[in-house]
Amino acid sequence: MAGCSRTEAEIIAKHLIEANLTGHDSHGVIRVSHYVKWLGEERVFANKHARLITKGDSFAVFDGDFGFGQVLGEEVITAGIAMAKKSGLAIVGLRNSGHLGRIGDWAEMAGVAGLISIHFVNGNGFAILAAPFGGTDKRLSSNPICIGIPNGSKPLLLLDMATCQLSQGKAMVAKNEGKELPAGSVLDSQGKPTNDPNVLFLESAGAILPISPGHKGFGLSFLVEVLAGALTGSDTSSPESPTARCVGNGMLSIFIDQNRFGNNGEFLAEIDKLSTWVKASPPTTPGGEIILPGEPENRTRMERLKNGIDLDQETLRQFIRTARSVGVNDEEIRFITNQPVL
Repeated sequence: MAGCSRTEAEIIAKHLIEANLTGHDSHGVIRVSHYVKWLGEERVFANKHARLITKGDSFAVFDGDFGFGQVLGEEVITAGIAMAKKSGLAIVGLRNSGHLGRIGDWAEMAGVAGLISIHFVNGNGFAILAAPFGGTDKRLSSNPICIGIPNGSKPLLLLDMATCQLSQGKAMVAKNEGKELPAGSVLDSQGKPTNDPNVLFLESAGAILPISPGHKGFGLSFLVEVLAGALTGSDTSSPESPTARCVGNGMLSIFIDQNRFGNNGEFLAEIDKLSTWVKASPPTTPGGEIILPGEPENRTRMERLKNGIDLDQETLRQFIRTARSVGVNDEEIRFITNQPVL
């Protein structure tokens, strides 16, 4: 468990596996080797908890002291849910968190509680990834936005997206699988377009471009940086920030109890009417369909719960090496991975 308590290790593992189950392999067990490495380098710290900085009836700010984001995220989302249930609305800031993982997890927690939620996340300068519109080198992190809306008995409507063309984790997956990146998504260290994921992991790393059209993607990314970083008290994305040595995220989360609007029945009926209307659009390809936000994750989860999670061989090798490095024996590794240990 590399210094983490059993409870913490189980929370982290739960969220990593959940990311794989929903098809977000970029935020799944591929992260284990990095987490253990960061622990050893004191870039993230075991067994930390969200420390309250300030609180009102419907707002709070917490400091994570660079603990694991999966643990801190659960704690601050739980606090936000409780405040929103009481007040109808809550805004919660989290500063100095370790890597928060898949942000959709936090919207799903709020959704289970019957709340709409909106989440903005930035980086503190440790992992600068994305170029600004019109620029040729990296200046911002992937700066995701996530929105979750409960939809009655139907799956949560869920948008979980980076404001650049892809997350670093998706580039890691492509690198491990030996695949190319989509055209027009990445620049090399000379500012030239490339589809090679390896350029993002060199000492003179390339940069990921904003989502298209670039000026709009950059605008979103920059304002996420302000909301999740500057407003919460986290550092913003600069290698000169005081905390840039540590792996750091800031997150601003907004929780809304839609029942306070007095139209919950009408709200769900209107979502259903809109969904039916949109999905009735003739598909661009024969046999295609219109897929609503959240449907891909839900379908992938059901398929992988039935058939299991496949890992590419490089990710599996990294996982096994890391497990051995913290004292997990080969019999235990075989049990965990259901794979022969080479």
